[in-house]
Amino acid sequence: MREYLLTLCITAAVTYLLTGPVRKFAIVAGAMPEIRARDVHREPTPRLGGIAMFFGLCAGLLVADHLTNLSEVFEKSNEPRALLSGAALIWLIGVLDDKFEIDALIKLGGQMIAAGVMVVQGLTILWIPLPGIGTVALTQWQGTLLTVALVVITINAVNFVDGLDGLAAGMVCIAAAAFFMYAYRIWYSYGIEAAAPASLFAAILMGMCLGFLPHNMHPARIFMGDSGSMLIGLVLAAGAISVTGQVDPDVMKLFSGSERNTVHQMVPVYIPLLMPLTIIAIPAADLILAIVRRTWRGQSPFAADRGHLHHRLLEIGHSHSRAVLIMYFWSALIAFGALAYSVNSASMWIVLGVVALSAVGLVLLLLPRFTPRAPRWAERFVPPRYRRRKAVAVEAGAEPEPAVGADEERVPVAAGVSGVNGATAVGPRSRTR
Repeated sequence: MREYLLTLCITAAVTYLLTGPVRKFAIVAGAMPEIRARDVHREPTPRLGGIAMFFGLCAGLLVADHLTNLSEVFEKSNEPRALLSGAALIWLIGVLDDKFEIDALIKLGGQMIAAGVMVVQGLTILWIPLPGIGTVALTQWQGTLLTVALVVITINAVNFVDGLDGLAAGMVCIAAAAFFMYAYRIWYSYGIEAAAPASLFAAILMGMCLGFLPHNMHPARIFMGDSGSMLIGLVLAAGAISVTGQVDPDVMKLFSGSERNTVHQMVPVYIPLLMPLTIIAIPAADLILAIVRRTWRGQSPFAADRGHLHHRLLEIGHSHSRAVLIMYFWSALIAFGALAYSVNSASMWIVLGVVALSAVGLVLLLLPRFTPRAPRWAERFVPPRYRRRKAVAVEAGAEPEPAVGADEERVPVAAGVSGVNGATAVGPRSRTR
């Protein structure tokens, strides 16, 4: 465990220290696109944060290779090298997109090639355990197609959710923490060495996200861009692929006792099929809804819009920070709920706890809808937060502010203007977004 923590800390430190110089480089390189109608931020902000995250990944793998216990992962498995190869390719495509905004189909092709590179080097799904059937061995083509599909879905799910400051990095960090606890338990409790690479990938992924978050929290000084979102999506998928199909029920010695006890004990075997889905449940739901919404309107599935889940939270009335925290809450509830169920699937307290927390989450989600408003004749006698916005603005002698999330026309702020986020390498940061 100490070596995993050391790898995590080194990865986080390298990512954090490199993000500042990368921000200055992004400003000089002109990787600061103008404000688009679907953007939430109001000022040009540099991208290319994925550069720092990639070098953090390289540092984490380099340190792990020189540690006593983790070095065995590199000796017994080619998966770390496969991850680095695929990550380098997807990172390069992301950097080009952050600078030149390449076509969506080209990015999709690059994602499939990166997944194929990892498959060729051995990072692939070999078999899957199915309830009531047992372990099903996959042919080479079946394993390749399933691996590529999981990589592409995960990358795009993370990319789609990257719309608010700190959202994607925080959600992926939460997912990686849950996945690390799951993979480490499989490796430590059952002695299955095949789960060690997945534990390493999850620890490095947490370090990448934790190192980048201080620069990316609202108001963000730099965005990770596609070079970062696609990179962390690929690493997340690589961890899931590494452990899925590698858990051998015979090694875990779970086929004992009554049929009911065997079903409960086999939950850790089936969780690899569910855990990749639970850790990206929120991004995946956003991805599916976006595709259905755009196709229904006759648009391309790759056409950008302002209908994502985080946009809807802003439209409901949540602030930027509260919308991010709500997304964190639901990601943690789903990921750690699945993790707790894998540990003790027979406990009803886990199910009841998840249901209770879900109810709390729904109340927090809809809280702006229930904000009490005083009648007009009593507005002068209550605090401003209970008054109507128009009345408060008129009383202050100012023009009424538009509602949060209104489709007003955004006026781009030219890059290079002193005082805006990312416009200069030094100077005060603007607190308005």
